[in-house]
Order: sequence, then C-alpha cells, then structure tokens
Amino acid sequence: MITLMTMLGKIDFVDTNYSDELFESIKQRGIAIPIRVNAVDNRFICVDGHKRLTICKRLSVENEKFNRIPVMILNDFSKSGSSFWGNTQNKH
Repeated sequence: MITLMTMLGKIDFVDTNYSDELFESIKQRGIAIPIRVNAVDNRFICVDGHKRLTICKRLSVENEKFNRIPVMILNDFSKSGSSFWGNTQNKH
C-alpha cells in the first residue's frame, strides 16, 4: 500500500449524502484519514471515502485546497518487497 496526495478529478466516486457534522469537520480540518482507493489505468477508484470526496467536491468550488486529496492505494504493492524494509535478504 502506498499513501500519496492526488487531485480530486483523478478519483472516481459516487456522490453520496453526508451529515452536517462531517461537512463542518472536513471544512475546518480537511481530510484526516486518507481515502482508500484502487489504482486502475492512471486513475483511482474509491473503495472507502465517498462521503468525504463528495464534501471535498462541494468545498473545492470555494477553496482550491480541497482539490488535493490524500489517498491510500490498496492494490499497489510495488514497494512491499524485502528491499522496502531496508535489507536485501529474506530473514524468514
């Protein structure tokens, strides 16, 4: 899994109803927990976070900072080999 920032327009999601409390929280603090996505053909498919993305879409009209979204890519294991952990030998 990899966590990074990406543009809202690169994430496919379903507009979803949300609570006023969640809206106000994101408006004040931004997205605290990355949106969980799968990477597919240079785009991202939302797995968890449709409400948060819907709110960011609405808020981005007034504030450009809501166009940059933290995402956790669930289906990218490119850095999960043993060299990722700082060694080149498998110690299992």
